[in-house]
Amino acid sequence: MNTVGKPGKLGEHVKCVVSVSMLTEGWDANTVTHILGVRAFQTQLLCEQVVGRGLRRRSYHLNEQGRFDPEYAEVYGVPFSFIPCSGGAGAPPLPVPTTRVRALEERAECAIRFPRVVGYRNELPSERLKARFGKDSKFVLSTELIPTRVENAPIVGETAIHTLDDLKKRRLQEVAFRLAKLVLEKYFRDDAGHAKVWAFPQLLRISREWLDECLVLKDDVFPQLLLLVEFAHEVADRIYRAIVQSSEGEKRLVPILDPYETWGSSACVDFDTSKPVYPTNPAKCHVSHVVADTNSWEQKMAQALESMQEVVHYVKNFKMGFTIPYTLNGVAHNYLPDFIAGVKDSEGATDLLNVVIEVTGERKKEKVAKVSTAKDLWIPAVNNHGGLGRWTFIEIDDPWNAKSNIRAALKGAVGTLFARRSA
Repeated sequence: MNTVGKPGKLGEHVKCVVSVSMLTEGWDANTVTHILGVRAFQTQLLCEQVVGRGLRRRSYHLNEQGRFDPEYAEVYGVPFSFIPCSGGAGAPPLPVPTTRVRALEERAECAIRFPRVVGYRNELPSERLKARFGKDSKFVLSTELIPTRVENAPIVGETAIHTLDDLKKRRLQEVAFRLAKLVLEKYFRDDAGHAKVWAFPQLLRISREWLDECLVLKDDVFPQLLLLVEFAHEVADRIYRAIVQSSEGEKRLVPILDPYETWGSSACVDFDTSKPVYPTNPAKCHVSHVVADTNSWEQKMAQALESMQEVVHYVKNFKMGFTIPYTLNGVAHNYLPDFIAGVKDSEGATDLLNVVIEVTGERKKEKVAKVSTAKDLWIPAVNNHGGLGRWTFIEIDDPWNAKSNIRAALKGAVGTLFARRSA
C-alpha cells in the first residue's frame, strides 16, 4: 500500500486505492481490478457488499458468439463460506484492448452543436382554434387496455380486491381540464418555450367536444380513466391532430425542443471502446477518433470528409446524444444518424451549413421511416425555427463515391434553402 504509484515498486501500476469506509451506498465504478481484505469481515453480507464493487462490466464488445467476454477482478482476503475459493481455472484471459475516444480541448474550434428535438408541431396560422373530428379521433376505452378490478390472492392470507373506483370520484370537468392542459403544454408554446395560455379556453372547449363525440366506453370503464398518464397523452395527440386538420391556411412545422437541455455538443464525448477506430484530423474533428462498426465504410467516409475543402469540421455521431425522434408502427423511436458536418457554402464561413449524413446499406422498412422523418420533419422544423442554424440531410449509398454525392446533394440543398428564405 505504501508503494502505490511509485516507479519500480510493487504498486507502480496501481492507479487508485479506495477504502470501503470511504464509499457511499451508491458508489459505482467500472475500473475495479483488485479487491483486498486487510481485516476480518464479520458477516457474509459485508463480504458480498465489498466484492460487489467489482461486478461492474467495463467492455460491452460482443465476441464471435455474440456474447460478452467474461471480465474478472482479483479478490484477496475476503472469505466466502458458500463460494469455492480454491482450485481456480487458471489465469483469466487478457482484457480486450480499448481506446479512449474523447473531445479534445485543443480542438474546441471544431466543436459541433446541435438542437435536441423531442418532437414536432404545426404552427397554426390563426389564433382561433377549432377541431374537425374524424375516425382517427375516436378512442375506445375498454378493460382490454387496463383492468379496473384486480383480485390479489397471496399464498397465505386473505384475498384482496383492488379497483380504480377512486377515479370515479373525480369530476368530468377535471378530465377535460387535464386534456386541455396537456395539449397546451405539448403543442402550444412560443419560441421561448412558454405556453400560450390564451389558447387554453379554446382547448378546453375542444376537449369537452372530444369527450362528447369521440370517446367510446365499453363495459366496466369510465371517462375518468383518461386521467392516467398513458391514456391522457394518447388522447392529447388525437385532439391536436384534429385541430391541425381543421385549420385553414399554410401550416408551419416547428420543432419541440428539450425544455431542460436545448443544445447538445460534441464536447460531451468521452468513453472507452474496443471497436475499431480511425484517428481524426486535428484540424477537422473535435473528437479524437471515429468509431467504426465495420472495417471500411466509416473510415472511408471520414477520409472523404477530411479531404473536402468545403467541410470545415465534422464528427461521427456515436455516444454524442444527437437523435431524431420518429414513429414506426405507432411506437416512438430515436434515430441516430451517422455523421454531422459543418460545410462552407455561398453564405461563407460565418454561417456554416450543418449537414446530417446517413450512410445507407440495405433499404429496410425501418431505414425508410428514419430517412423520411429526417428529411420531411426534422430538417424543415429546425430550419423553420430560425434560431438553430441551417440544416440539411444527405443520404449516401456508396462511401467510395461520397465526395461527388455530397457535392451534388449540396447544390440542391442550398438552392432549396435560398428559395425558402426568399419566400
